[in-house]
Amino acid sequence: MSIISTSPEDVVDSDEDAPLVPLVSAGFRRYALILLLAVYTVNFLDRQIVSILAEPIKRDLHLSDTQLGLLTGLAFAIFYTFLGLPIARLAERSNRVTIIGASLAVWSGFTVVCGLATNYTQLLLARIGVGVGEAGCTPTAHSLIADYVPKSQRASALAFFAMGTPLGSLLGSSLGGVMSDTFGWRTAFLLAGVPGLLLTAVVFLTLREPRKELSALARARMAETQKNEGSFGATLRYLARKRTFWLVAFGAATLAFIGYGNGAFVYSFYLRNHPQEVAELAGHFGLKSVGFLGLVLGILGGVMGILSSWLGGVLADRAGARDIRAYMTVPAIAALISPVFAVIGYLQPTAIGTMLVMLIPGLVGSLWYGPVYASGQSLVPPHMRATAASVLLFIINLVGLGAGPLIVGALSDVFATGLGLGEAEGVRWAIIVTSCCTLIAACLFWMARRSIKEDLVS
Repeated sequence: MSIISTSPEDVVDSDEDAPLVPLVSAGFRRYALILLLAVYTVNFLDRQIVSILAEPIKRDLHLSDTQLGLLTGLAFAIFYTFLGLPIARLAERSNRVTIIGASLAVWSGFTVVCGLATNYTQLLLARIGVGVGEAGCTPTAHSLIADYVPKSQRASALAFFAMGTPLGSLLGSSLGGVMSDTFGWRTAFLLAGVPGLLLTAVVFLTLREPRKELSALARARMAETQKNEGSFGATLRYLARKRTFWLVAFGAATLAFIGYGNGAFVYSFYLRNHPQEVAELAGHFGLKSVGFLGLVLGILGGVMGILSSWLGGVLADRAGARDIRAYMTVPAIAALISPVFAVIGYLQPTAIGTMLVMLIPGLVGSLWYGPVYASGQSLVPPHMRATAASVLLFIINLVGLGAGPLIVGALSDVFATGLGLGEAEGVRWAIIVTSCCTLIAACLFWMARRSIKEDLVS
């Protein structure tokens, strides 16, 4: 993935009203992107570790699947999404490095607190704290990255950053599962929070805010632009005229709904539908079932997710150089492919069969990251980027992270008890039904192809 360049056009976007951002050296740009990737990896590690710990938590605290869905989704997402908006407004004017570092410290600290919880209410409140902290990460980082790289490489750079999603999920699943089996789920939370606390110091000491290096004239121009055009209301009014933005946002939200919703219960699927097979496979490696699933699904999902995110950014940038509509074509085609293999995979009679078939949805499941996030940054002028990113993420996470796990959990309970299918078949059919919703996303992305050319501005 090419994300490093030192050509003069790297300094600014082509739009005339963009504030001048000083040239960032190739070495520092590479370092900054790697550091932000590490931050985002920790972000998802702390966010997703609760999924592999769901079954031990459920047994220990005597919870229903609906309560698990609330714990893994809505309780986190409500604060994460709503706080993201004012924090993004702060990021338009303030030091983005400070915001990212402070957010990292908060969510890592509350991850440690999760390990100290002794009942459901305490754990729920601690998860809310994690959501509060993580609200300041992604929109702020998107805005910072957009200042570091030129428009022609934006999808690749943001796709590189987005690899923190599968990387964090991989680490959360594999390490969380092993630590849970060895030390218990509370210790898994305690250890998961430590890397972020250490990384906080690195962010504060080494990451640079490019706005601080602007000339006095450029700072004055940016301040005047923000004063006249950069309010939250102005940004919303601007986005209201961008049909592409809303189609992209709800297309991505649909995919996030499936990813977060099914991801919260995929471990439960294997533990309920194939308990003996999983236990036998785990025994061959000297592991218990949860630890084995965490390692295997974490590695398979992580590797496929990393390849998918990287491939989506590269395909979008290369094809988009010839036809900008490719930014929408790539996720649309991926969304058409995924449900076919998901249905086949979850109906397999063996755990191994399901894992092998699900490699295909895993390979196409993250193709949308780069194109979607790059489009979100390119549909608005620079002084609206952090706010636009927060609005995009607000929709994606409120629908995906907030509703996904809760609805899949509720569907599982309905199928299991309401229709009398039992817990194993209940979670299987809840996952299958929601997997087919990718067809909705495919339609939305395809519709966005019609307007993206005229809507791109920066």
